[in-house]
Amino acid sequence: MRAIIVDDEPLAREELQEMLQSHPEIEVVAQFGNAIECLKHLKQLQAEVLFLDIEMPQISGLELANMIDSDNAPAIVFVTAYDQFALDAFEQNAVDYLLKPIDSERLCKSIKRLKERLPSIKQTEADAPANHSYQTMLKEQQLRLIPCYYQQRVKLIRLEDIEHASSDLSGVHVATENGSYHTQLTLKVLEDKSPLLRCHRQHLVNVEAISEISLEDNGGAVLFTKSGEQLPVSRRYFKAIKEHFGL
Repeated sequence: MRAIIVDDEPLAREELQEMLQSHPEIEVVAQFGNAIECLKHLKQLQAEVLFLDIEMPQISGLELANMIDSDNAPAIVFVTAYDQFALDAFEQNAVDYLLKPIDSERLCKSIKRLKERLPSIKQTEADAPANHSYQTMLKEQQLRLIPCYYQQRVKLIRLEDIEHASSDLSGVHVATENGSYHTQLTLKVLEDKSPLLRCHRQHLVNVEAISEISLEDNGGAVLFTKSGEQLPVSRRYFKAIKEHFGL
């Protein structure tokens, strides 16, 4: 199993990796000190398991889990030192957790669970009732910050500052009044985990940023945003736009 360790404490990462060396079925392919770096490389590394610290600055482990497209999500083993509420929640469902300092016997138990469940990780939510509580919990959590990349910098954009999000051959781009930025998040995740409304197969829009709607003869429309951008609205998604504005 290809695994990634994400923890803002270097010593904790090293200790866990050392413990995992006695489990040949686990191959640690990367370590990251924060959720942003993990998200940037996650797809490329094709990890099957994330050992994910919950308490991290800027973007927590829970928020990172919330940003991962469920269609391609690895198994997540949360690692925590303090959050007794999280422990209670995870005890009720299929996602495992490890309490710091990690006990070797508890780690063995966790890996055994992963080996038993990994073949079924990619099954649908409907087919995986044991994961229902966890999946429901994540769906109910809205994104707070969107990590975006430009040049060699990472910008954390607040949801309310986004005008629209669009996809093209180069990926997904988030537009604000101050510019456009690339993000590793998919449009599906942004649609599911934020108030952004889909207006076209390739576009999501912040309805608060819409300044004008131009109706077209084919049943679609064009949205004009406050910064002057134009977004197409396909007939399939126009109903939701009209319902929002009571048209």
